[in-house]
Amino acid sequence: MIKKLQNNRLEIAKEMHTLFQESYAIEAELLNAIKFPPLQRPLENYMENKTSFFGYHIKDKIVGIIEVSPKEKNTHINSLVVCPHFFRQGIGRELMNYILQNFSSKTFTVETGLENIPASKLYTSFNFKEVKQWDTNHGVRKIRFEFIN
Repeated sequence: MIKKLQNNRLEIAKEMHTLFQESYAIEAELLNAIKFPPLQRPLENYMENKTSFFGYHIKDKIVGIIEVSPKEKNTHINSLVVCPHFFRQGIGRELMNYILQNFSSKTFTVETGLENIPASKLYTSFNFKEVKQWDTNHGVRKIRFEFIN
């Protein structure tokens, strides 16, 4: 089940923070990143953030989260994380489907590390196309994808 997360509630923000930390630790390893900014994101950022968070729940546990910044013409997918114990079970795909079906933007964008092959495969499976690559100041080459509805 996917539902909007009340990220301003401390107990929800703590659960989100833990899941992001677990998932991004795996991504940092995959990207050979020594300093990985998503791992520096403080708990307060989740509580105060004005983006929208949607969680994939199994029983009462959040096992996947997608964060989006929806605007009229473009919805940017800020992040998509899945609990490592639930990798390769279609949760990321379900979260992507949810966003693409429930937001009416003409364009959807998302970015990831170039070496994050599982994420890139997920996005291209939804017909996202590469539009840009660049090097970050923290040593990770990134790739931006776009989907036009």
